[in-house]
Amino acid sequence: MAAEAPCYTVVFEDTTESPSTQELRASLEKGTDEDRLDTLRRIIVSTINGNPQPTLLMPIIQYIMPSKNKQLKKLLHFYWEVCPKYDENGKLKQEMILVVNAIRNDLQHPNEYIRGATLRFLQKISKDAELLEPLIPTCRSCLEHRHSYVRKNAVFAVYTIYREYEHLIPDAPELMQTFIAAESDATCKRNAFVFLAHCAMPKAVEWLISVYDQLTSLDELLQMSIIEVIRLDCKNDTTHRPRYIRCMFELLNSSSHAVKYEAATTLTTLTQNPAAVKAAASCFVNLVVKESDNNVKLIVLDRLDTLRSKHGHILDGLTMDILQVLSSADMEVRRKAMSIVLSMTSNRNVEEVVLFLKKQLQQTQEREFEKAPEYRQLLIQSIHVLAVKFSEVAASVVHALMEFLGDSNNPSALDVVAFVREVVEKFPHLRQSICDKLTQTLTEIKSGKAFRGVLWILGEYVEDLSDIQATFQDIRKVLGEIPILASEQRLLDEVDGEEDKKEDKKAEGSGRPKVLADGTYATETAYTSTNSARLEAVKAASKPPLRALILGGDFFTGSVLASALTKLVLRFDDLTNDRPKANALRAESMLIMTSIIRVGQSKFVTVPIDEDSNERILNCIQTLSELQEKSVVHDIFLKDTKAAYSKMLVAQEKKAAEKKEAESTKENVVQVDDLLTFRQFSKKSADDPIDYVEDLGKATGAAEVREDFISNLSRISQLTGFSDPIYAEAYVKMHGFDIMLDVLLVNQTSNTLQNLCLDFATLGDLKLVERPAVYTIAPHGFQSIKATIKVSSTETGVIFGSILWDGPALAECCVILNDIHIDIMDYIKPAYCSETQFRSMWTEFEWENRVNVSTNMTDPRDYLKHVMKSTNMSCLTPEGAMSGDCDFLSANMYARSLFGEDALANLSIEKTEAGIVGHVRIRSKTQGIALSLGDRITMSQKDSKSSIYSV
Repeated sequence: MAAEAPCYTVVFEDTTESPSTQELRASLEKGTDEDRLDTLRRIIVSTINGNPQPTLLMPIIQYIMPSKNKQLKKLLHFYWEVCPKYDENGKLKQEMILVVNAIRNDLQHPNEYIRGATLRFLQKISKDAELLEPLIPTCRSCLEHRHSYVRKNAVFAVYTIYREYEHLIPDAPELMQTFIAAESDATCKRNAFVFLAHCAMPKAVEWLISVYDQLTSLDELLQMSIIEVIRLDCKNDTTHRPRYIRCMFELLNSSSHAVKYEAATTLTTLTQNPAAVKAAASCFVNLVVKESDNNVKLIVLDRLDTLRSKHGHILDGLTMDILQVLSSADMEVRRKAMSIVLSMTSNRNVEEVVLFLKKQLQQTQEREFEKAPEYRQLLIQSIHVLAVKFSEVAASVVHALMEFLGDSNNPSALDVVAFVREVVEKFPHLRQSICDKLTQTLTEIKSGKAFRGVLWILGEYVEDLSDIQATFQDIRKVLGEIPILASEQRLLDEVDGEEDKKEDKKAEGSGRPKVLADGTYATETAYTSTNSARLEAVKAASKPPLRALILGGDFFTGSVLASALTKLVLRFDDLTNDRPKANALRAESMLIMTSIIRVGQSKFVTVPIDEDSNERILNCIQTLSELQEKSVVHDIFLKDTKAAYSKMLVAQEKKAAEKKEAESTKENVVQVDDLLTFRQFSKKSADDPIDYVEDLGKATGAAEVREDFISNLSRISQLTGFSDPIYAEAYVKMHGFDIMLDVLLVNQTSNTLQNLCLDFATLGDLKLVERPAVYTIAPHGFQSIKATIKVSSTETGVIFGSILWDGPALAECCVILNDIHIDIMDYIKPAYCSETQFRSMWTEFEWENRVNVSTNMTDPRDYLKHVMKSTNMSCLTPEGAMSGDCDFLSANMYARSLFGEDALANLSIEKTEAGIVGHVRIRSKTQGIALSLGDRITMSQKDSKSSIYSV
């Protein structure tokens, strides 16, 4: 008997129209082939689901087995695979003798399809030695069949039998060695080689050496198997390693992409020779360029990135080759390739890389193609990184990038502004030329955000008297006639004058105005609507860009303009002794600022000026009116803002350096009582060898660290009461995307509970994978039942159910179970994103949950830590921004679920005499995660005192 019962997939069975055993028997006996197929299919499904129907075994042997229908024969193989073959004593059933005889006849059948299908079937029953033993001679004879389909299946049949019961075919390795030497079919050779690789490695190596000179001409599948054998053989000390390395070099030129990838990967595990590493990397680059599948491109780029991280400057010569990958249309592939290029760029090749990127940038402007704005933004960001990292190219790219300040794609323009701002701070010798170029491009800028960045740069870094005056002239051009309100009113009056003349001509000879039924004058109404139309026409007229933004309601840009003008006037006043010129600039700046405030309160703007902008502009006017009286304010404008930006850049560089150091430093933790292996003492001469068995163990969770007993106890949920007939409790285990329920049932009665069924149902995005079977529990007996539930999103789910069994007189008894609430915190992990990404997602996400703060904590930072701990979210706000003694705290938090869902949170709190007040705003793309996190925060606030001590 087999050592363990095989496992099959549960198939849905419609029990509403389940025929009786007699009906099934009649259908097998008298039905057509179609009826028999349908009946046999029903029997197989029933057997898989736990109802084997043993009485139908003989009718199937009697009526189905002699059939020549190929579909019936194929389905019959499925039935022999799942049907019970042993009796209660574990002995082979007598009827199986007839089955073995029929299988032997099929193995000798003249039709090669039937022979091949039967040989494949033998692989499925390889654990039943009593069935296989009489079939061995026939199976061996199939190795000499004329048709390759039979031979290739015969090889694997022999392989599976030998693997399970070596004594049935003790000479199988020698048999395969003879077979592969005489075989001409590529697939048969490959199958025989796989057999030797897993059962007789020395013989596989011996054959490999014999065909060494023909490797490049072999079939693709055989080449893949050869690579696998080389990988396995090199785990041990082998004398053939140099020959294997040459073999991998030759396979790098294979026509198959799969063979190329495996050969390049294996080559890096065999040797760290620079020539070999470079050849493997060149192969990877070639694959990325030629392969059409974007998923394959990303996989190969990941491998190339790993190779780069281990071998550093060996691959620098391939940088320009990797840049060819940017011709791909997929943005993910471009981003991955660009990140590799940026990490490989050095002083030797930076000029070539930047030149290539500038050409690509020019192409995005000259011709339109799919995702051109995104690609342009990626190129600008990459050039930004290179220019800051390598100062020698900054001068050559900064002017080229400033051409894109007027880009209609707002993110690209903002990236250019950020780049220019950083360059102008880090490279003082470029400041004058950059500022000159910026003033020339002011007329081309369309975005308010880009204007604000450029005006800030001009206010901070224009330092010469002549440059300040030139900047004023260029600002006047983009602002138009001053005062704004007076000029707009004059324009409206001119339009009114022209319209009035036309109206006068039309009004000649007309009588007095008519009074309408509601008592209004018809002429008044017409005048009002005409006036409104004239105002709209004035608003819609063509205007300089900065003036258009201010009239459109962008007063934040107006306040930045006021600040920049103030800085320029203060600096001009410090540098010059010419009081009339200084006073003229000062008066003009104050006129511009008052003009912005006045027009903001008029009918000519889309939106009235806001209080913050109004106050800020008034502060600038006050500063200019008290020019030399307050030196503190003077220093704030001219020194402190620039110092704050310098400090921010230093903090960013420090953070980037820490991140790079953390990535490069690999922490190897070895416990004192861990066993030492010889590998730890040996010098690594190659990359980590690829062990698919080990990878499979990691993927299936076999290598995971086991939780301790206390942790397991905390996950147990009581499902019934102690006074119920059945006591039930469940251990809830989260495993990736699955919830494993291990339910323990205890029969607390003195009766046997028959046909006991545990019925589960779910609420939310949970799905029951399989329905538990029916059990019988002895008096005071125990039963353990396992169930698996799939999770498809991060929402609070509920599992509920009942226990059913047959009571006295076949009456159905029932116990309702307590609900099991699934904690979403098992699926949410802290994550990090940039401030720009956070703002973009915050604007995009539509679901928001606002939770009011209710806690007896007194320190805002303690409350922030408490919320981060209870929601598994990370804080994006830098520590420096939250340092210092302040009663206000605002912080952004971010987390990501296993399902790729983003969760954003903003905490805004204030410390008052009554305690901490404020709120937490949570945003996400889906409603479930926002509500679930809000509930989590609300629940955690109920026990804030204990949280204070735990944080």
